[in-house]
Amino acid sequence: MAVQTDTPEDVFEAVEANDVRFIRLWFTDILGRLKSFAINSTELERAFDRGIGFDGASMTGFNPVEESDMIARPDPSTFTLIPWRPGGTDAVARMFCDIEVPGGLAYEGDPRWVLKRALRRAADLGFDDFVVAPQLEFFYFRSARPEGGVPEILDEGGYFDLTTLDAGSDVRRETVLALGQMGIDVASTHHEAGPSQHELDLKLEGALRSADDIMTSRVVVKEYAVQQGWHATFMPKPLDDANGSGMHLDQMLVKDGVSAFHDPDRPGRISQTARAFIAGQLRHAREIAPLYAQWVNSYKRLVPGFEAPVYLSWSRRNRSSLIRIPQHHSGGAEEARVEIRCPDPSCNPYLCLAGLLQAGLEGIEKGYDLPEPMEENLYHLSPEELGRRGIEQLPATLGEAITTAADSELVLRTLGEHTFSRLVELKRQEWDAHRVQVPPAEIENLLPIL
Repeated sequence: MAVQTDTPEDVFEAVEANDVRFIRLWFTDILGRLKSFAINSTELERAFDRGIGFDGASMTGFNPVEESDMIARPDPSTFTLIPWRPGGTDAVARMFCDIEVPGGLAYEGDPRWVLKRALRRAADLGFDDFVVAPQLEFFYFRSARPEGGVPEILDEGGYFDLTTLDAGSDVRRETVLALGQMGIDVASTHHEAGPSQHELDLKLEGALRSADDIMTSRVVVKEYAVQQGWHATFMPKPLDDANGSGMHLDQMLVKDGVSAFHDPDRPGRISQTARAFIAGQLRHAREIAPLYAQWVNSYKRLVPGFEAPVYLSWSRRNRSSLIRIPQHHSGGAEEARVEIRCPDPSCNPYLCLAGLLQAGLEGIEKGYDLPEPMEENLYHLSPEELGRRGIEQLPATLGEAITTAADSELVLRTLGEHTFSRLVELKRQEWDAHRVQVPPAEIENLLPIL
């Protein structure tokens, strides 16, 4: 049973009621890798009052050694017991933290702060919240380091298969139960299109809560896979001949308690706010690509032919477009959402959601016009025809993506100068290291003939 905590006092009560001995304090580095250290429950009051100091110099993208003093201040609303740790005495809990610098100011390199700043812009424009529902795809493999370099799958199942081919269904069920105990609602789960590929669909939550839930879900999926001796991965494209793993996001801006994307008097019941929001995300999709597709491997997923979106268009049903409007039965305001299909589940969710929100708000604030929808299968159109219709594509490589982002004023405003410069530097290093590697396929195909 999830524990409801809103204040430090609620946390103190939950710790006593559940015999919690240790609390893990969680936060992320700039690349979205989870960091953690544990404190004794006797240190909780100090943690809430003054925060817990740590050395940030060893955290990727954080301050250098001469400015390395950091403070982790736990967010009481994120307190939850860790279900795979022993219950009873000496139970273990976790809380996400906001990172500060000495003196109590927010650290501008904290990804959680970057998202909070984007949400403040939405509030300044009159919106109550930005809510999202992530769809996390992932693979189960036998090992993280397979012999011969090719991951060993567990089944040959396909989309929605419910057979003995779905070797991961029991583990998936245990994962969903554990997430429920941590207060994360999973709306549905199923086998995905690729062999040994699965999906968890999380319910709509505010963007900050949703980013926390994505980080937690990645940990829980991996933890329960390890218990079976398997390896779970959110790598965007681990198999050459199968679909990659995406993280489609249903998005909604809320105003006066209802979806700002719904207008029953407009065609398709899509409000002008939604149209401008979509236009903003389409116009800036190339610039913000390193925020939702941040790895070299991400761009091996974003190619035609494997159901991944690469074309900057929108539609009402067509899944070959980057953005679509899901068609639900009732068509009510509560179902008025915008689905964007380019993010992958290995991204830093705080930076990803911040970039998507800022791009959409840019369209609203500046009144971008939305082009006509593309309802035909874009994968069937030639490059020449796409060009005639003015349909651009996402960057083809991380190198192209980071070059575009480095010149983007929107990305700079989204991240702030500190995070912007560090992310660009890190991604350039990753791309340069990739460019000089000689993959086995090149040796196999070229060495005998050249």
